[in-house]
Amino acid sequence: MNDDFMAAMRRTLGAVRDGNPAKATRIIQAALSNTVPPEAQANARKPDHPGGPARPPWRPPSRPPSRPLSQVLADLAARRQAGGANLRGAHAPDLPEGAVFERRRHDGPHGARDYLVFRPSGRTGPARGVVMMLHGCTQTPEDFAAGTGMNRHAEDHGLIVVYPEQSRTDNLQLCWNWFRPGDQRRDGGETALLAGLGAAVMAEHGLESAGLCVAGLSAGGAMAALLANTHPDLVTATAVHSGLAAGSAQDVVSAFAAMRGDAAGRAEALKVPSIIFHGSADATVAPVNAGRLAGPLTAAVERTGRGPSRRFDVLSGLNASGHRVEVWRIDGAGHAWSGGKVEGSYTDPAGPDASAELLRFFLAILDQKPG
Repeated sequence: MNDDFMAAMRRTLGAVRDGNPAKATRIIQAALSNTVPPEAQANARKPDHPGGPARPPWRPPSRPPSRPLSQVLADLAARRQAGGANLRGAHAPDLPEGAVFERRRHDGPHGARDYLVFRPSGRTGPARGVVMMLHGCTQTPEDFAAGTGMNRHAEDHGLIVVYPEQSRTDNLQLCWNWFRPGDQRRDGGETALLAGLGAAVMAEHGLESAGLCVAGLSAGGAMAALLANTHPDLVTATAVHSGLAAGSAQDVVSAFAAMRGDAAGRAEALKVPSIIFHGSADATVAPVNAGRLAGPLTAAVERTGRGPSRRFDVLSGLNASGHRVEVWRIDGAGHAWSGGKVEGSYTDPAGPDASAELLRFFLAILDQKPG
């Protein structure tokens, strides 16, 4: 998000703190629909103080008034913290010889989405399982694949990777709608759609017995947590990077409150084997959300390590369902995929390598499954 949009979000949070959720909702709706909120219209006509200069008119996020919102969002999707572009097809990850990386479409009873699927070359033998990667806001599947480097890891370990694509029709910022009650259900919404997509890919490759491993960043991480809790019979393990627990929000206002770290009474800890990553300096999703994802752990063990230039602490234990959980706290990291590639957005090359670690965790779980 750009600075002007974030300013609108700060005004939203201010309205929430003032006990005025209706005003907060109007500000958000105005920011996303390219209109001027009534409060801003009034402020544009009033001086800052008696006899002082009038405030400048409110402006939608950094663009001329005539510029379509869809174009602005496309530009936002093209920005990366490390420079470059991440539009569809740009900076596509390198493809190992003999592997396939293609765009397809899933159309099921709960909706339709495009997705990319990576199939390894087969040099290491038959595919061992399916990993679903859920991108964050403003990202594309190509961008997420490039930034995480997941295809190269999947080639080495014989894994199929599926990258569902959120559509701008369903969310203008390309976020998965983890904060909407209709998308938090087992029998409908985006959780049911993604479960159907994952099940279809597994069935196509005869990997139903392996189950589905799901990973995501930010909003994608929050959706991965939801999918794991609504479909524990389908999801074998999950990895949540800079995300939030299922049930943390029921609308846009409570979503921003949860991201800020406010108490989330309906938050549900993960119910399947899980690995959780969060930067200690994340200013977008408060690090306290990592603890809400894990919940209370028994038989907990702590260790400390160091990536190429970052220290990290790992808490390992068993969750309330008796499943393995690892919580990685990465010192000084912000809202970015740890150990990611500069070709993608929201990446932090300083490490540790979240892609390698989550696959280590996933493969250990897959190897324990019968068949």
